[in-house]
Amino acid sequence: MSASPPNAQDTARALNRERFELELEFVQALANPYYLQSLAQHGILDKPEFINYLSYLQYWKQKDYARFIQYPHALHHLDLLQHENFRKDIAKDEWREYVNQKQFDHWRTWREGSAVVKAEPIPVPVPAPGQRADSVSRSSARHRTPGTALSTPLTNGAPQRRDSNA
Repeated sequence: MSASPPNAQDTARALNRERFELELEFVQALANPYYLQSLAQHGILDKPEFINYLSYLQYWKQKDYARFIQYPHALHHLDLLQHENFRKDIAKDEWREYVNQKQFDHWRTWREGSAVVKAEPIPVPVPAPGQRADSVSRSSARHRTPGTALSTPLTNGAPQRRDSNA
């Protein structure tokens, strides 16, 4: 018995699945601060086409798509990447290390509850009046936290460490 040739609907479904898997893999890669730094250092985060692509990927925050995300910091970093200052600062080693440490601290303490540990959002540098956006550094900038996504850390779906003593 021979298999029937694929019809247009099966082909479209396969292409949609492939696109879904590729975009899911890319969005999850955004959870890695070292990957973000690499994108910035190679100038990818400066390209308008890529910035538009990051904006397009915001649909992953919708409930129907977010449920597939295994690394919730990916969505938090996707939000941060919407800000030009973050895209520029993540190229710096000290900023990448700061983001990496904040992520580690969150993973280390997320089960302790907010009464024990108060996670602080990653500040986004904002230029002072009359200062150019590209001259803002972490030490000289006023900081603001745009939107609520930065002020509330993601906790649902964070990786759990299984202790044999627990």
